[in-house]
Amino acid sequence: MVYAVVRTSGRQEKVEVGSIITVNRVAGDAKGKLELPAVLLVDGDTVTTDAAALAKVKVTAEVLEDLRGPKIVIQRYKNKTGYKSRQGHRQDLTRLKVTGIK
Repeated sequence: MVYAVVRTSGRQEKVEVGSIITVNRVAGDAKGKLELPAVLLVDGDTVTTDAAALAKVKVTAEVLEDLRGPKIVIQRYKNKTGYKSRQGHRQDLTRLKVTGIK
């Protein structure tokens, strides 16, 4: 079993070939291909964490779609002062499919 931990959008995700992950909006090349930097690689019983060895590891992914996350409501309220504020936010996301770990 081969899997890797990759760093993307300030977070780390555990991925295998064929897995689908949702990350903050990233842009691929013209064909929708993307390369993710590996932080850890597990190949059977072998665990690789050395930065020099991980520089040779290529985790490739393809962009499936760009989407928006669920709406969150930010609401602030101060008691007895009449202050209230309300704001909404939807995060821009990208759905990726991992195509290879080499």
